[in-house]
Amino acid sequence: MDQYIGKLLDNRYEILELIGVGGMARVYKARCHRLNRLVAIKILRDDLAQDAELRRRFHDESQAVAMLSHPNIVAVYDVSRSSDIEYIVMELIDGITLKQYMQKKGNKLNWREALHFITQIVKALGHAHSRGIIHRDIKPHNIMVLRDGSVKVADFGIARVTSGGHSTLTQEALGSVHYISPEQARGSHIDARSDLYSAGVVLYEMITGRLPFEGDTPVSVAIQHINSIPLSPREIDPTIPEALEAITMKAMAPNPDNRYPSADAMLADLEEFRKNPNINFDYSPSELLPEEEDLERTQIHMTTSHGSHGTSGRREMNQSRSERPERRSRRVEDEEDEDEEDERRGPNWPIIGAVAAILVFVAALVFIMFSTVFSGSFQAGETKRVPQVTGLLYSEASEDTDLLGDFTLEIVQEKESDQPAGTIISQDPTANSTVTANTGTVIQVVLSTGKANEVLMPNMLDKDYRDANSDLNTLAKKNNLTLKIDFTSKTEYNDEIEKDHVISTIPAEGEALTDGTTVYLVVSLGKDTQPVDMPGLLGKTEDMARKMLDSVGLDIGSVQHEYSSDYPEGQVCFQSVNEGSKVDQGTQINIIISDGPDPNTQPIPSEVTKTVTFPLPDTGTTVNVEVYDAQGSRLHSGSYDTNLESGFQLDLKGTGKQVYTVYIDGAKSYDQTVDFDS
Repeated sequence: MDQYIGKLLDNRYEILELIGVGGMARVYKARCHRLNRLVAIKILRDDLAQDAELRRRFHDESQAVAMLSHPNIVAVYDVSRSSDIEYIVMELIDGITLKQYMQKKGNKLNWREALHFITQIVKALGHAHSRGIIHRDIKPHNIMVLRDGSVKVADFGIARVTSGGHSTLTQEALGSVHYISPEQARGSHIDARSDLYSAGVVLYEMITGRLPFEGDTPVSVAIQHINSIPLSPREIDPTIPEALEAITMKAMAPNPDNRYPSADAMLADLEEFRKNPNINFDYSPSELLPEEEDLERTQIHMTTSHGSHGTSGRREMNQSRSERPERRSRRVEDEEDEDEEDERRGPNWPIIGAVAAILVFVAALVFIMFSTVFSGSFQAGETKRVPQVTGLLYSEASEDTDLLGDFTLEIVQEKESDQPAGTIISQDPTANSTVTANTGTVIQVVLSTGKANEVLMPNMLDKDYRDANSDLNTLAKKNNLTLKIDFTSKTEYNDEIEKDHVISTIPAEGEALTDGTTVYLVVSLGKDTQPVDMPGLLGKTEDMARKMLDSVGLDIGSVQHEYSSDYPEGQVCFQSVNEGSKVDQGTQINIIISDGPDPNTQPIPSEVTKTVTFPLPDTGTTVNVEVYDAQGSRLHSGSYDTNLESGFQLDLKGTGKQVYTVYIDGAKSYDQTVDFDS
């Protein structure tokens, strides 16, 4: 029995069950009794909790993730410590990993679906990078696909704030080897572009159905990231749009300088491609390769350290150099000249010694680098016993890291059987057989789709419970089943699902429905809101009223305008809930804005006669002048010699402020406002 199951942290979080195990922490499903909602809690593993450095890293992770707030990133609700237990509280995701989704789809997605997913992933990375956080472990296993098709990037377990210094591969374990960037494999400086490389690999896998590099050992795969280039996506599937291939290969450029400089830049190209799939980005493949000198230096020390690693589905970097004969020819000629000069001078022993020392150092560094990162990997010659997965639900077995260990599951077939849908009905290799590293650690499984006439629980998520009840009754009648539908005994508060809509069902979606089954609809009570005091809005402007309501969690309802003799124009003269009343958060408050006193009820002021002076231009000529009121009536017409007069006066009658327009020689000259009340 897990020591945390049933435990109450901070008198608030009740641990319900273990749902995942990571490199540094265990993840539990829990209930927050204060807000009556389900959450995920990540607790530092006991065997690591005694290490001060690991506790610091776990704390850093908590702080890093808490800085992020984005719809495509798993949210962090709380960071706390209880009885020397360090933990973080996160939203509980109702979905599956992108890896599981791809496996269900046969490992390959159509390019439109891949575009939908990668756009959200890049948006999440852009938000994290803008706050100085690099994920470092982007892979389909760390990306959750929700029921509505949206994705959330999870597990910032080895994320680091970039201002915290330059980490190297020998200092910390990095992400899965199939998705790491070349600089991660080398232990070089890592920045946001490393995440974009990994995102490119994920996109490559989605549109091609295969990884860019495969190998018998993690070391061989890591080396390929450094000194090989993968087959282009269109070599695997010519139907992939050229522009999407260009985006993928640019993101996966071995040299970080040739990649997208930022997530925003990559997102811009994805958006352009979405608008026009036939767009031509005009990327040159040669620009996406590292410099020849870098390639040769990498190949020398990798060959020295590990020998050759042949792998299908890729090309060595030195093959790509043959595509640039002019550059190579110039270098060969230069080298021949240098060789002749060297023969005349004799051996340069200091340089030879320095090169030898560098090669020895690089070989040692690479050995330390890979032995550190992959010390826990399945090594050549080692044997492992294959676990028993037949009879288990695939959704549960694929997430059980304690059961699988180094093994992963691959769905190769789905067929009808007497077993419930989603049950593993056979496996290869068989349970309890032994395999070696050369054999591989993939267990191929066949899943049951249920009986031919089996009725499965449909998706009722976010449906009004009345509609869900009707749909289930229709399904039962169509299949001659008797179902008992209970939509009253199980209710929960939920911040995402609106009131009276279905949060989940028992049985869950995809499970078999049999005659007499009781179907429970878990219905949302809406947000768990706390009553607040209604603020006083009278006499406030509309903008100020909106801010006051927002500050206490209330929403603005209808906004109307009426005449009011009690409040000046622009001020709130009515609120639908009286000041000081208790009201639930989220309630809409209606307000009325004053338009000032009703002019129809105001006394008509008497007209006032006022002598008004109108200036004349200094033109030195005689001008014809006309004066009109605001209604367009001509009030005056006359000629004036501007050599003798600078203006003229008129006796005008009116009330309030009136505007008069002066025309000189038939053209409008100016407007003059007269205030009869002053």
